[in-house]
Amino acid sequence: MPSKFPPLFKQRIQALAVASCAAFTGFGSVVWAQTPVTLAPFSNAASGQAPVPWRPVGVPGGKIPLTDFKVMALEGQQVLRVEANKSYGNLVHALPASFVPAPGLQLRWRWRLDQPVAEADLRRREGDDAALKVCALFDQPLERLNLLDRTMLRVARAASAENLPSATLCYVWDPSMTPGTLLPNAYTARVRLIVVDGGQQGLGRWSVHARDLATDFRRAFGEEGAAVPPLAALLIGADADNTAGRSLGYVGDLSLSP
Repeated sequence: MPSKFPPLFKQRIQALAVASCAAFTGFGSVVWAQTPVTLAPFSNAASGQAPVPWRPVGVPGGKIPLTDFKVMALEGQQVLRVEANKSYGNLVHALPASFVPAPGLQLRWRWRLDQPVAEADLRRREGDDAALKVCALFDQPLERLNLLDRTMLRVARAASAENLPSATLCYVWDPSMTPGTLLPNAYTARVRLIVVDGGQQGLGRWSVHARDLATDFRRAFGEEGAAVPPLAALLIGADADNTAGRSLGYVGDLSLSP
């Protein structure tokens, strides 16, 4: 990081880059379309690595171990096994062309958590770990961001080999917070979290979700304007680096459909 920035500012830029490692290469030009796209399914994949274009993205420099993502058979179906062990990582699916989620377009998935991160507390940096998360990465125009966020994002993008998203909405499994809770990421408000599952009763059981992306984006980022920006990628992630913990979960196919 250039030395001309004061230490606190450098820390905030670094935090933004780490918290936004839901990143991928190639925002490119935007194609304004409202038709759904096909996401590579785990159910048809061979055991082992997730199918292309899914790809793992970790913290730059490899300073933190990468969360383990593996396709395997469970209960007669191929699913994604997600294990975090003092690690951080995302499995990112870039979309073939950025598109604006039409009203009613739903992100659907199912997941199952067998072991949560015991000390997770998403309200604090020390506890900022999620055993399972599914995130939507939006290309929010920079002019909608406040000056500080806009400046930090530009500097973080210049310092990163990945293009960092300008607005990320994550659906998370949290052991302590009530489903429906909305909160900012402990490191940066460019990432907003919605708790969709929690508690101990649901452990070891499949849970199915369907979320209206446009509605949820406006709820999370509505203070920046009512227009929903292009959706550039989706990801599945888990991390246990801040608490030095461990988690284990499974995720089925993701889909985008009316």
